[in-house]
Amino acid sequence: MSAHQTHTVVAHKESFLRRYIFSQDHKIIGIQYYLTSLFMAVVGGILAMLIRLQLGWPGSSGIRPDAYLAFVTMHGTIMIFFFLTTILTGGFGNFLIPLQIGARDMAFPFLNMLSYWLFPPAIIVLLASFFVSGGAPNSGWTAYPPLSALKEAAPGSGLGQTLWLISLAILIVAFLFGSLNYITTVLTLRTRGMSMMRLPLTIWALFITAILSLLAFPVLLAAAVMLLFDRIAGTSFFLPAGLVVGGKLIPSAGGSPLLWQHLFWFLGHPEVYVLILPPMGFVSDILSTFSRKPIFGYKVMVASISAIGFLSFIVWGHHMFVSGMNPWLGTAFMATTLVIAVPSAIKTFNWLATLYKARITISTPMLFALGFVSLFVTGGLTGIFLGSPTIDIQLHDTYFVVAHFHFVMASAALFGVFAGTYYWFPKMFGRMMSERLGRWHFWLTFLGIYATFFPMHYLGIAGMMRRIYSPLLYPHLQPLQPLNVFISVAAFVLGVSQLIFAFNFFWSLFRGEKAPVNPWRANTLEWTAPSPPPHGNWGETLPTVHRWPYDYSVPDAREDYIPQTVPVAVPGARREV
Repeated sequence: MSAHQTHTVVAHKESFLRRYIFSQDHKIIGIQYYLTSLFMAVVGGILAMLIRLQLGWPGSSGIRPDAYLAFVTMHGTIMIFFFLTTILTGGFGNFLIPLQIGARDMAFPFLNMLSYWLFPPAIIVLLASFFVSGGAPNSGWTAYPPLSALKEAAPGSGLGQTLWLISLAILIVAFLFGSLNYITTVLTLRTRGMSMMRLPLTIWALFITAILSLLAFPVLLAAAVMLLFDRIAGTSFFLPAGLVVGGKLIPSAGGSPLLWQHLFWFLGHPEVYVLILPPMGFVSDILSTFSRKPIFGYKVMVASISAIGFLSFIVWGHHMFVSGMNPWLGTAFMATTLVIAVPSAIKTFNWLATLYKARITISTPMLFALGFVSLFVTGGLTGIFLGSPTIDIQLHDTYFVVAHFHFVMASAALFGVFAGTYYWFPKMFGRMMSERLGRWHFWLTFLGIYATFFPMHYLGIAGMMRRIYSPLLYPHLQPLQPLNVFISVAAFVLGVSQLIFAFNFFWSLFRGEKAPVNPWRANTLEWTAPSPPPHGNWGETLPTVHRWPYDYSVPDAREDYIPQTVPVAVPGARREV
């Protein structure tokens, strides 16, 4: 047991700046990440509304083509890297990991603080691209060269693209600091009795996610630096020979644009699971808690999370089926892509088995957890089509792909964020959120997502391309315009419904009902700490773990839940997983 875990916690006074701004307390840093990420969600959501305004009413939106492409680029960048990744790993990861493993703080508190304080500069640099000459980048969130490598390629290919790369590099360093901290904390600071196979599935998901981030993000960091060199130092990592732009021959030693795609997607596909694994962990814990049943197949769930993490590194090529790759290589990527569906399906069936014949309590966290399962299955099924080269070549770069990743990656991850927020809000802030407002928020969001993104599958099959400025410019898309109008109206309803969440969040923060220590009657360690937890999380003595976290409805037990801290001598207690 490390000294960090066993030292006596002494109350000490801190200035406002040290306690709430430059804090080294994992809980404050988690909340900082959470609130800052919510701000970026607002920015990304406004950009989404502008995109749908243009696509719904192309002739009267007043949005210029270069501005529209910049909105598309920045919306994807913000929502993936600056909202979902940061709120799930930086927000929930920081808050939950020490509390759920019985530690007082992260292994490296100063590095943890530094991780957060790289986040605001990255945001400032990114948003500054809107205000420089040429505007924000319009190369898409994937930043494919040569559009992103040549300053003269497009209006947004100038300083705005350079700022985009610098911002992403800063943010990646923050991710790496956080990942090192999470892995070290889980491996070295677990409390007495907390073996790896007694960890909640939330911790397993965050742990594997940190490993993915640590191994994959450096590849994109290297690619971003190489692309910066191409832009400002005259190198040719990604610029092919003989490239002509605007009638002018671009001098180049003969690089490869496909090299950027390989480097980007080597991060890009693990990034999908960086966004989806934490919600899988949240949902596993929430479903078990509100079903009053042990999670079905705990060890298999752990193995599935690990398998998804491993397989995510060998499937990146399915994003590049149209790049002219050798058919045999395409077949290999197809096979690994379909194989990764197996552990994902196992998790889904285990969730359904957990719900089978359960005494389900329909609370707001449970609704969002069930909604996650629905969205994940819908998006996952369409992914099977895109995993096959023969089908993907036809559907690539169409709105079918937009529909797929907004279901499986964006919307499902968002539902994980909402489920986790409603579930752990009492522990974070010591108050309860409104159940009535939470239900309204769920139903409007759930129906709004299906109304917005499900029709996009049809648009894609009908041939509507991604990132086009106006569907009315193409005769074969003009008959589909009423459907675009419907999607835009649904998107506006979806966007407005988030105001319910915002009101519920901030109203409950100050006026919500005081939360008891364990309002959900859950078993994991964070529910044994006060709400909100004090500095050091517990008093002088850390909790001791005697069992796994899913002892619900144990026969002959006095209560239908037995926390991890209850000794196994209690009649009916479960000794083994």
